[in-house]
Amino acid sequence: MPDIKLVVGCGYLGHRVARRWLEAGHTVYATTRSESRTAQFRAEGLRPLVLDVTQPATLAPLPAAHTVLYAVGFDRQGEATRWQVQVEGLRAVLDALPKSTGRIVYLSSTAVYGRADGAWVDEDSPCRPDRQSGRIVLAAEEVLRRHALSDRTVILRLAGLYGPGRLPKMADVLAGKPLVVPASAYVNLIYVDDAVSAVLAAESRATAPRTYNVADGHPVARREFYRALATRLGRPAVEFAEPTAEQAAEVRGGDKRVSNRRMREELGIALICPTYREGLDRVAIQPLR
Repeated sequence: MPDIKLVVGCGYLGHRVARRWLEAGHTVYATTRSESRTAQFRAEGLRPLVLDVTQPATLAPLPAAHTVLYAVGFDRQGEATRWQVQVEGLRAVLDALPKSTGRIVYLSSTAVYGRADGAWVDEDSPCRPDRQSGRIVLAAEEVLRRHALSDRTVILRLAGLYGPGRLPKMADVLAGKPLVVPASAYVNLIYVDDAVSAVLAAESRATAPRTYNVADGHPVARREFYRALATRLGRPAVEFAEPTAEQAAEVRGGDKRVSNRRMREELGIALICPTYREGLDRVAIQPLR
């Protein structure tokens, strides 16, 4: 049966989820802060809602949806702070949702775990974020857990999201710039189409409330990844530099290996890109945009 869906934050990932829901015959509302995007959304079959999560007065009325995806990212070019967008904005949206709202899927980040010196982490590992972004996302998770709608919430902690038009440090690799990357440090990744599958599975297969890591489960040495990226882009071999003492905390802050066992076993996702190699191959045959 067709359902009503609401995508709050219809960006790189949210827009792809919205299109999948449309293809399945659902009614999909998509939020935007820009009036200029409403025509595009309507042309695609979406029902646009112009709102700003940092302005509660713009949030009413929100539709009574069977599923809500909260995928609001932080815009570094905007005037609002990260806290206002990701914590206060989330709280305002939750308060504005009808009590009849069904499943809520919230996009979090594996940044909540902080630095682990290369150790494996899973959903039961302690969260000790060492950077502001991780601390704020963890605070947003706590908002969800304490809210009256918490019993219908699934939290997805995304690893580094990549895909067409979104590759880590692509501009620097294309420009031939030396990369400040430790000789021993891991990066955890998830291809965008696999992240979409995780959202759809969280909607239909998860028992709320529940938290899942969304990663390909094959962390790779950062330098290895950038060497492979340069090869795929047809660029010369990347030059690396060890971080200075001042840079070390930032560039090593995410050094951990993220387990996706719960996601695989409970959500039953068969990854399109089980490692970064398949992901880079897929990006290479698609136009970067």
